Amino acid sequence: MMSFQWLRAGLFIVGGSFLLTSVTMRGGTFTNPVVARGADPWVIQAKTNYYFCQSRRGGIYVKASSQLTELEKGSWSRVWTPPANQPYAKELWAPELHYLRGKWYIYVAADDGDNANHRMYVLEGTTQNPLDPFLFRGKVAAATDRWAIDGTVLQMPDEKLYFVWSGWEGRENVAQNLYIAAMSDPLTISGERVCISRPEYDWEKHGTPLVNEGPQVLWHDGKLFIIYSASGSWGDNYCLGQLAWNGSDVLNPSAWKKKPTSVFSSTAETFSPGHCSFVKSRDGKEDWIVYHVARHRGAGWNRQVHIQPFQWDKAGQPDFGKPVAAGVPLPFPGGESSKN
Repeated sequence: MMSFQWLRAGLFIVGGSFLLTSVTMRGGTFTNPVVARGADPWVIQAKTNYYFCQSRRGGIYVKASSQLTELEKGSWSRVWTPPANQPYAKELWAPELHYLRGKWYIYVAADDGDNANHRMYVLEGTTQNPLDPFLFRGKVAAATDRWAIDGTVLQMPDEKLYFVWSGWEGRENVAQNLYIAAMSDPLTISGERVCISRPEYDWEKHGTPLVNEGPQVLWHDGKLFIIYSASGSWGDNYCLGQLAWNGSDVLNPSAWKKKPTSVFSSTAETFSPGHCSFVKSRDGKEDWIVYHVARHRGAGWNRQVHIQPFQWDKAGQPDFGKPVAAGVPLPFPGGESSKN
């Protein structure tokens, strides 16, 4: 069973290894899962709230929470329902809520009931409150217009925007690669796609078709990483991989260096950690990863949502440690507790 122990200065033991955190000793702990059933968790911070965005019951929903540990609580707001008999009416996958250039947007994969027709679409908020309704604004696609899911937005320090997603190279489901393309605005891809990652290592090749998906942007001290999910999400070997940016043109594949090993993978107690998002603690001092895991070995797409803090190594690379098993006590994120 995974061990857990608080020591001085925020040192605790997970799975037999030491992890030095920036948190100080404080009262109260919580345990995962923070959401008993759910997949592809997208959480974003805005002012004093965390906003949790999900596809549920044929629509897109958003929920606000003042605490990261309380994503399960509160009421969902249905912000968009697709009209029937449209190319984007069914199979709404992995919606992401972003605040870009003064407006809220939701990017979501959808199709007409045939997975081969999955494409990325964008919704635009009608107010400054992401719990209010969103309007459909159209497809987000490069000229090639191939199968696409798991779209996210990379915003550079000069405010230029790029769309990053998982897609097929051709029209057949052989493998999912990661692509990037320039955007002229939050609604529009303005250039052709460029492939920046393909499944190539053994840990990326569990299950067929081969999978790289769920790309997420992670910045730290001017360094840029794309953390992505690899291998089949339906199996027990789903995991996270990492691309590191070398500072050159993000549209040049050579600007991205893939780490040859997984950065977050299954343990004896926790299976298929993947499809993450990143937030800060309420006090702004800690980095937290939000991710889903299989509820048990062989659970397939039966998933639950976990959260845990992570650190940075001496080279400025993220160190996620190991996924903490359900039921293992963790300290509350900085700035929140069971009494908040």
